[in-house]
This record gives sequence, C-alpha cells and structure tokens, in this order.
Amino acid sequence: MDSESELGGVKMGKKKIAFIGTGVMGSSIVKHLLKADYEVAVFTRTKEKAASLVEQGANWAETAGQATAHADIVLTMVGYPSDVEEVYYSENGIFANARQGMIFIDMTTSSPALAIRIAADAEEKGISSIDAPVSGGDVGAQNGTLSIMCGGIEQTFQEVLPLLQVFGRQIVYQGDAGAGQHAKMCNQIAIATNMIGVCEALAYGKEAGLDADTVLESISSGAAGSWSLSNLAPRMIKGDFEPGFYVKHFLKDMNIALAEAEQMNLSLPGLQLAKKMYNELVEEGYGDKGTQVLYKQYKRA
Repeated sequence: MDSESELGGVKMGKKKIAFIGTGVMGSSIVKHLLKADYEVAVFTRTKEKAASLVEQGANWAETAGQATAHADIVLTMVGYPSDVEEVYYSENGIFANARQGMIFIDMTTSSPALAIRIAADAEEKGISSIDAPVSGGDVGAQNGTLSIMCGGIEQTFQEVLPLLQVFGRQIVYQGDAGAGQHAKMCNQIAIATNMIGVCEALAYGKEAGLDADTVLESISSGAAGSWSLSNLAPRMIKGDFEPGFYVKHFLKDMNIALAEAEQMNLSLPGLQLAKKMYNELVEEGYGDKGTQVLYKQYKRA
C-alpha cells in the first residue's frame, strides 16, 4: 500500500495504530500492519504472546489504555463480549484514554447490541467507531485475505478501508452500527451446519472403505465445495485439531446467534444441533482445539 494514501485528510502512513488482542488471528494482522510500515502499539493479557511482534517492531503497552493514548486508530480483537466491555470501559481501558477524532475498529465477533452501545458512546465523545468482525481463520489472517463485515457510519468505513485492505480481501459495508456483527452471525450459522456435513461426509467415506484424500479431490471442487471442506477437512484426516479458530469461541458465537434469533422469533434447528455437539466437546476438554475437532464426534461413533 502506498504510504502516501490518505485517511481522513491525514497521510495514512503517519497514522499510529493500537492493536488490542494478539491471539491466533490478531498476531498475523499485526504482522501485516508492521510490514506496511505502520507504527503499532500492542497490548494483550499475556505479554509473552506478543513477544515475537515486539521483536518485529511493535511497541508493547502495559494496558489497553496506554496503547490507546498514543494512537490515532484503535483495533480490538479479543475473545468474548465481556472482554470487549473490559478493554473499552475499564479504568485503564480505551474510552478512558481516548480523545476526539480517533477511530475505533472492533474486529471481535461480539453482540450487535454491544457494537451499537460502543458506537453511541464513541459518538458522544467525538470518536468514530465501526464493528468489523472477520472470517477466514488463521489461514486468512496469515495470507491477508480475510473477509471483513463492517457496520457503522459509511463515511468512517470509507476512511478506514485502505487500512483494512492491508489484511483483508473481501471487505463489505453492511449498514449501521451492529450490522457487521449481524452479518458475522450469518457467517457462523452457515459454518456451523456445514461443519456437520463435512464431518459426516468424511465419516461415511471412511466406513465405505474409500481413501479420504481421494474423496476430497472429487467433492471439494463440486457442488459440495466449501471453505471448511477445502481447508479443515485435510486437517481432520491428518488428526490435526490445533486451532485456527477455537471451539470455545465458536460456541460463544453460536450462543450470540441463537440469542439474536430468539429475539426475532426465528427457529434455527440446525444451529441448535451444532451447538449441542460443540458443547459436548467443550465439556470433554476440547474448548481450546480448532473447530475441526468436531470430527471426533464421528470417529468414535
């Protein structure tokens, strides 16, 4: 990206970034920002997780507020809605150290209601805010090809689009504050039920005596093709259940989607089944594994 491109009339290359939450996906996003010559301050609850980023040029902050105080744009990507509330509203958090003219971008998959609350509180302080949850897992974050779903004021979206393009490919404005989170719920609903289909297809093929890799060669490029089938099914076959996206976070997303659906009087039986199956995995200690660990439900059947 050209360092002379502009954001809100200020040279984009001169904007200072605070990034709160350097987990599986956040770390890769920060690396892209550093490679694009942004000055980035990072904060995460476990400092060791940010060590490699500091080695690559990121500045360590002791609190979310400290990172915010020296930034123009604050990006957050934490685990749960409660974590979002903590980093934004705590005594040493983002709002307590923010100033007029800043921009907040929350990339956590969180509740639409919380996104609306943050946007309203930010507006009162003369701050712009968008909710921008992402999809694409660890692979998308590493490759800079994330899908990003954005809600908020469209002018703010247009202002931050050059920044989002550093690590995203499919970046779509969905509507007012909270709309990005609602779009992410659509994404998670589609993935949840699709993962059941992927696992059942592999289990069926195995019991039929077929070679799993050969089956994938046929069905991945046909009408059954999906991101999960192409990217996660090979991991299932190898017995690789390490996280590109944590089961515990996926279950959190399903709970948010079901709560929102209940308010709409919408029944989602497929999502209910997926939630039940993933909840069983969490109870058995697989919460920190990747979502592809659902295959274990079928391997032991």
